[in-house]
Amino acid sequence: MNITWAILMMALGSVGVQHGQSQADATSVLQSVTYTVAVNQTAPPSAPGGWADSKPGGAASTPAPSASPDATRALDGAPLPDPQPDAPKVKGIYVTAYSAGGSRMDTLLNLIDKTELNAMVIDIKDDAGYITYKTDNAELQQMGKPQPFIGDINKLMERLKKHNVYPIARIVVFKDSVLAKKNPQLSFVKSNGSVWHNKGGDSFVNPYNENVWKYNVEIAKEAVKLGFKEIQFDYVRFPEGFEKRADSLKYTKVAGKSRVQIVSDFVKYAKQELNPLGVRVSVDIFGYAASVPAAEGIGQDFVKISKNVDVISPMVYPSHYSVGWFNVKDPDKNPYATIKGSMVDTHKKLNPLGSYKPIIRPWIQDFTASWLGSGHYIKYGKQQVEDQIRAMKEQNVNEFLLWNASNRYSPDVDYEK
Repeated sequence: MNITWAILMMALGSVGVQHGQSQADATSVLQSVTYTVAVNQTAPPSAPGGWADSKPGGAASTPAPSASPDATRALDGAPLPDPQPDAPKVKGIYVTAYSAGGSRMDTLLNLIDKTELNAMVIDIKDDAGYITYKTDNAELQQMGKPQPFIGDINKLMERLKKHNVYPIARIVVFKDSVLAKKNPQLSFVKSNGSVWHNKGGDSFVNPYNENVWKYNVEIAKEAVKLGFKEIQFDYVRFPEGFEKRADSLKYTKVAGKSRVQIVSDFVKYAKQELNPLGVRVSVDIFGYAASVPAAEGIGQDFVKISKNVDVISPMVYPSHYSVGWFNVKDPDKNPYATIKGSMVDTHKKLNPLGSYKPIIRPWIQDFTASWLGSGHYIKYGKQQVEDQIRAMKEQNVNEFLLWNASNRYSPDVDYEK
């Protein structure tokens, strides 16, 4: 697909909305991408990180406070190998902390027992920033705010083991209202001294600040001790539309480091810290990132991030592609063609990585996108889920994750389709 045309198509309709993200926010993310295209066409080659980062009078270039000697060590060298080369092919579902700690877990475990599904992605640090279980870690208690949505985390882990569930801990990283409000110095502060938040009321913490790195990796390390086999990082980016406010907010910054570089550095740091523990590292990323240039505004580069993870999980929900993507009039109504097109682009984007190409494990759609309006969506169920799986399989993608925010998954699906 022609990139310029693709950008225009995205501007005319729905784009890759992240888990729990509003349509307005997604449009801002799109603007980050279109902004990058303009930068690449006009900025001199030497401009670091794009036009915004090279403007005079921007945010202070004071280095971020060091979290620890480990956090500031050199991040050079070849990517680390997969610590679980014999791990099963993951076919999983998303599970909120509320479901994991409540009665719905019985239904979800029954689904795992009776189907080819074998994994659960469980919120351990959620979209608000709450640590979702009771932790005895004094540092985590001091910086964050544990909420025991999962009443007994050890009992949960025992249940997962009993049902042969491959456990994946989802950690929402830089979208963190709890940490931002409790520690404004770790966030983005407006001229009036208040912590910035987006239209949805969500605040982010600063990816340049290595104390934020250490905090999230410390949560990950505790998840490993609890028994999780993989850490999935979500919202590994700056806020949507950040390039528009980068010069007006107060936050620490590392001289010479673009947003893309600092986000990639975090991923590499996390991998270095967690790899020796035998746990895999995965990252969620916008599905359309495989089809467009890097989003400099939010600091995401599909290839740079993918190079330093064991698994990359593009969110390729058909409902989040607009009219015309992959030559499909209404992508939501043709899940097979949409997923096929996204997987072709994903392989093209990542093939140059060679032996460093991670496992591709997309998030796919098991919900109905009625907000698209009459004539532009269909009800999703068994057939639509199977169509997505078939499209992936034909493109040699044999792992996937199902997203449904309410954790209500379609019955009678053949997950081996």
